[in-house]
Amino acid sequence: MSNFSDLGLSPEILQVLPELGLDTPTKIQLEAIPILLASKEDFIGLAQTGTGKTAAFGLPIIDLVEKDWNVTQAIVLAPTRELVQQIASQLQQFSKYYKQLNVVAVYGGAPIMGQIKDLKKKCQIVVATPGRCIDLIGRKALKLENISHVILDEADEMLNMGFKEELNKILAFTPKDKRTWLFSATMPKAIKNIVHEYMHDPKEISVT
Repeated sequence: MSNFSDLGLSPEILQVLPELGLDTPTKIQLEAIPILLASKEDFIGLAQTGTGKTAAFGLPIIDLVEKDWNVTQAIVLAPTRELVQQIASQLQQFSKYYKQLNVVAVYGGAPIMGQIKDLKKKCQIVVATPGRCIDLIGRKALKLENISHVILDEADEMLNMGFKEELNKILAFTPKDKRTWLFSATMPKAIKNIVHEYMHDPKEISVT
């Protein structure tokens, strides 16, 4: 049986996982993590909620960002405030032994000025709802020109909630040479359109 030490993760990540009760990778983690760590390709992961998707993209992105470069390099977009808070909390736990790494959550329904203040500190990873992300870009508080990775979590749910226009705007602000990781439970036509428009020859895995 495979374990996390077989997947290419850093010693800092491997140190924290047992403390969080994570001993054996789920199927999506087992298949996605080695690809995301090693590949320069775009990526599609099809898996239901509750299969461990946050660790599947969260562990690799923590290892891939430059910890001593104090600009935002990765943005995770998720459909709801609750999911954004949950993802950010997990990423903060995963990065416990990377003291220089900062993860900031931004979402609607909370005072925007406090989030702007958080973004002015160094933060390499931002987790955001699409609407608040657009607001912060418009205020020039969130800059995406140094983004190397865009992660779309629960992409089908974001489109179901009417965030297609926001996603298009956000992706248009990011560099063309970024990598896009898309996680979704289903692949409706609207998701396929995003894949066609913004992703280049993505590697796809599906976990039932």
